[in-house]
Amino acid sequence: MEKQNVTEFVFTGLFENEQTELLLFFLFLLCYVAVLMGNGIILLTICCSHLLEQPMYYFLCHLSLMDLCSISVVVPQLIRNMAATRKDISYYNCMTQLFTYHWLVGVETFILVCMAFDRYVAIVKPLHYMMIMNRKRCHMLITVAWGLGFWHSIALLLMVLSLPFCGPNVIDHYMCDIKPLLKLVCKDIRISSILVIANSGTVIVVIFTVLLASYILILCNLRMRSSAGRHKALSTCSSHIMVVVLFFVPCIYIYILPAGSKNKDKEISVFYTVIAPMLNPLIYTLRNKEMKIAMGKVWWRMSQSKLK
Repeated sequence: MEKQNVTEFVFTGLFENEQTELLLFFLFLLCYVAVLMGNGIILLTICCSHLLEQPMYYFLCHLSLMDLCSISVVVPQLIRNMAATRKDISYYNCMTQLFTYHWLVGVETFILVCMAFDRYVAIVKPLHYMMIMNRKRCHMLITVAWGLGFWHSIALLLMVLSLPFCGPNVIDHYMCDIKPLLKLVCKDIRISSILVIANSGTVIVVIFTVLLASYILILCNLRMRSSAGRHKALSTCSSHIMVVVLFFVPCIYIYILPAGSKNKDKEISVFYTVIAPMLNPLIYTLRNKEMKIAMGKVWWRMSQSKLK
């Protein structure tokens, strides 16, 4: 009953300065448009070319979709709030944003694991690659990613719904995330903080460690390859490693620390909510010859169909 006292939350925003936020309004708007265009181009290129038949690009297609969806849960609200006098959100919309964002990001996390597994099989067991990474197994891995992301998100949501919000309603953030919400709970949050660290922080650290270990094994295996094969594999793996570092390092910083700690959560979170989804298309296209060739072919076919 206590939590019904709070029917809406008010964001402090990214920077508590109106002039700064108005300047950032245009910057984040450009970033959002860049994410929509970049990931949209990747989706169009892969879906309209032979690349979709390859497991690596099948997973990349889903990664781009997650980037598009997750940024659309957060950034439109952030842009609106930067131009608004009152940065408010209803209790139920806040819970919806929390659940949806964590679900999509959870799926993205496990897709990155799938991509690392795909590269490991392709480089360490090349003769068995098509047998191991067949389309049925790829579908299964994506289904598992959606399922694990859902259970991660629903666990966080059910914990927050059980907590009482009976007093302050100002969220020191630009989105409804678990840690800034815990600071508003009117009861001892030590157990809840431990559960958050177990649910998000520890899991992220374990997955990040597994991903790094897999790429180390891949790099060790590359020593036995020819110079051309080594160069191609290194180019692909370096793109994946850049994405993993951009995504996981800020997440680890935020979710491994307890909710009451004083840190730069909202500033650091910009890296995985905005910057990583914006850079992913550049990392995967500018450093990938196959993607550039496929983009050229799709663009040529589209231009030819328009001429007809």
